[in-house]
Amino acid sequence: MRLGRVHLFVAFAFTVMADPVSSVAYAIEAALRALDGDPASLVATMGLVVGIIVVVAATYHQLIGRFPSGAGGPKAVALAFGDDWVFLPLGALLVDFTLTVAVSCSAGAAAAIAYAPGLETARLPIALGLAVFVALGVLLGHRGRIGFAIATQAFLLMAAGVIVAGILAEPGGGAAVASEPVGGPLLADASLAAVLMALPLGMALATGVEAPSDAIAQLPQLADGARRFFGRLTLWLMVAIVSGLTLCFAALAVRLQVPLPGEDSTLLAEIARDAVGDGAPLAAFQALSAMLLLAAAASSYLAGSGVLKALAALAHGGERGLLPEPLRRENRFLVAHWGVFTVLAVAAAMIIGARGEEQELVHFYAVSVFASFLAATLGCARICHGDGRSAATLLNLLGAALVTLVLVLNLTRLDSAIALLASGAVGFYLWRAWVARGRPDGIVDA
Repeated sequence: MRLGRVHLFVAFAFTVMADPVSSVAYAIEAALRALDGDPASLVATMGLVVGIIVVVAATYHQLIGRFPSGAGGPKAVALAFGDDWVFLPLGALLVDFTLTVAVSCSAGAAAAIAYAPGLETARLPIALGLAVFVALGVLLGHRGRIGFAIATQAFLLMAAGVIVAGILAEPGGGAAVASEPVGGPLLADASLAAVLMALPLGMALATGVEAPSDAIAQLPQLADGARRFFGRLTLWLMVAIVSGLTLCFAALAVRLQVPLPGEDSTLLAEIARDAVGDGAPLAAFQALSAMLLLAAAASSYLAGSGVLKALAALAHGGERGLLPEPLRRENRFLVAHWGVFTVLAVAAAMIIGARGEEQELVHFYAVSVFASFLAATLGCARICHGDGRSAATLLNLLGAALVTLVLVLNLTRLDSAIALLASGAVGFYLWRAWVARGRPDGIVDA
């Protein structure tokens, strides 16, 4: 690639992967909490999570090739089943964008508290303040995208240092805040039942897998072939980085015998503390973790407000769109500001409801997006079957089966069922509005 293309790719790729990379900050801890702090099945759980992500990513690899202009998931669903079904993944993604803002800002507050425990009593105001701060920053336009990319790269470099230090550190060096777990072999003591029960919460790691397929629409200056290359390379680079970080940190949690953290810390912070101590490296790691989480929130603000803007503009002729007209308005930085305020209002309500606790919000997270994954894998399977591509069809059906397993396991918990119902309600409302407006064209591009 030419130097200009390299710069463009780096800015694009590391901006897109901010959301999935940031989920490492809370997904591993969520799985360990589901395991009641027993590390015996942690690596096996996160290994299964990574395996499912790889299979789902294979579907989006195909969708990037088929739809290089972006929005591969919705377009596959529309082509395979008709435009009416597009509202299933659309409602799911809108809920997911809003939850990402809430979880990321709450996790950003948790990262600060883990370094300065005295801030614990101000957890809720800090989380809400971060949500407002990021929203105001987003209103200044896309200039912050370079900052997102830099934050992601800086975190990755610091995380690599923490992992190396953790490998060299003496096990059991951290101060226990709960009963000390007994570390054992990374996989030998894993329990299938425990893995399956923790799997849905660990799948918070999967949010953002669809991002490269959608984000290539932001590269109109490139030809289709170049967008395919950018999208696919970003997808697999993202999967490799997220998988590597996840498995390394999960293995370190077991090796260093890191117990479940108290309310004033996080698992990732305790791993880093055992690896590098309480000094400047820990402060840098926590600061970069918070920056990465806020970058993920900013990306979701932009994505969510963009979808709301497109839906507000979707209409026949001069008729009103599917959503109120103010949502299509832009400020002088070309940001749909009312859409940002809408996402902020709903995310703030979620943060307040969870008292700023990111682990409470994770219970609702990564549920609705799996409805989107299911629609995409089934749509891609039907398209591949029509094209006579048997191997690709089977791969997509495997992805659909794994996604269905996660959804079924999620339905054993009330909070997950609420998240799925919310996604369905949003999708149904938008579908009814679309039908009432005479089914205007362009819904797959929303």
